[in-house]
Amino acid sequence: MPPQAIDLLISARWIIPVIPDNAVYSDCALAVDGGRILGIHPSAEARRLYAPRQTVALDSHALIPGLINAHGHLAMSLLRGYADDYPLDTWLKDHIWPAEGRWVGEEFVRDGAELAMAEMLKSGTTCFSDMYFFPEQVALAARQHGLRCQLAFPILNFPSAWARNGDEYISKGLALRDTYKADDLINVIFGPHAPYTVDDRYFDRIATYANELDTGIQIHLHETQAEVDEALAQSGERPIARLQRLGILTPNTQCVHMTAVNDDDIALLAASGAQVVHCPKSNLKLASGFCPEHRLREAGINVALGTDGAASNNSLDLFSEMAFASLLSKGLSGNAAALDTHASLRMATLNGARALGIDAITGSLEVGKAADLVAVDLGGISREPMYNPLSQLVHTPVGHRVSDVWVNGAAKVRHGQLQSFSEQELETKARQWRDRILG
Repeated sequence: MPPQAIDLLISARWIIPVIPDNAVYSDCALAVDGGRILGIHPSAEARRLYAPRQTVALDSHALIPGLINAHGHLAMSLLRGYADDYPLDTWLKDHIWPAEGRWVGEEFVRDGAELAMAEMLKSGTTCFSDMYFFPEQVALAARQHGLRCQLAFPILNFPSAWARNGDEYISKGLALRDTYKADDLINVIFGPHAPYTVDDRYFDRIATYANELDTGIQIHLHETQAEVDEALAQSGERPIARLQRLGILTPNTQCVHMTAVNDDDIALLAASGAQVVHCPKSNLKLASGFCPEHRLREAGINVALGTDGAASNNSLDLFSEMAFASLLSKGLSGNAAALDTHASLRMATLNGARALGIDAITGSLEVGKAADLVAVDLGGISREPMYNPLSQLVHTPVGHRVSDVWVNGAAKVRHGQLQSFSEQELETKARQWRDRILG
């Protein structure tokens, strides 16, 4: 039988598929055709089986699934470092919200989103979730550059540059969902900001629509102990219990942060099947607290990983977030085996896909899944001697060592160079925004 003609054959020193668990394949090749993974084979066997139109040899690299940043605010990259060293409430109310009120519009969101997309691609993220104003601008940019994403359109009680009230937020968001409902790469869901910024009447509508449309909800929840204490003082009810009562807490719900949790909260999460998105660096920069991800995972709750926005993190490098999450888990649990290297990579890949409801499409290197791939060069003295490539991926800074990125089989980064963005143009626009904001 003659070799099968395919689009792409990638050979790598190591292939780490995430599924099966703990697998690390040496000197193998991954076959791609029509944007899908056909198989992983020993390199010699792959050369007999396939006649690729393109071959890529990665002699010192690890090939892994594309990373999934399960929570962020892309346009806030234009506010990176704008208001440091404040707690969440002061940071939001006295600095971020006033700046957004003055500057956020279509141009701000488009420029900031493209800056964030480029940064994420260069550090290995192939799918992101965004919650921000003017999500139609993010959708246009994502479609132009061929990126996979989830857009959680914002819903608030109060007006913004994008909408006047909760009814308009929902109306605009549903219209955006209709526009992209047939798009293979863009998924639009509900993004109520937080329990303290959204009234029950809007939550009732969200619960009804989400159930009818079988679509997701992403919400900041239990981000600080102060949020929980204030809710208890006002109503006697913990925020998560309120969401459960209103029908918001379901397997399609993505609960972001979850730093202030007790045993009852964990039981509610586990019973509902809701997802948790862990943003450890942002939580610590704002002194918001620690998400007990080890306890959540022990309870059977799926925990994904997010960077949050660059304004509260400074970096959108998910490898850095992965390392931080692993170390934090070990320190908080007192268990050096907590969040081991395989579990860390899984949190940043398959767990993220599961949280976003796309684990049948991406998140692992399995036959039939989308070819969302990242190659990381593990050569060099800071990564030698090489006993365990997973250890180097998680515990050695490697985001800047990403050499190649594919989304749905299409090259987005080659030899470290972005294929559809101009870095010079992005840098120029970012500096122009800085100058405008500083006045």
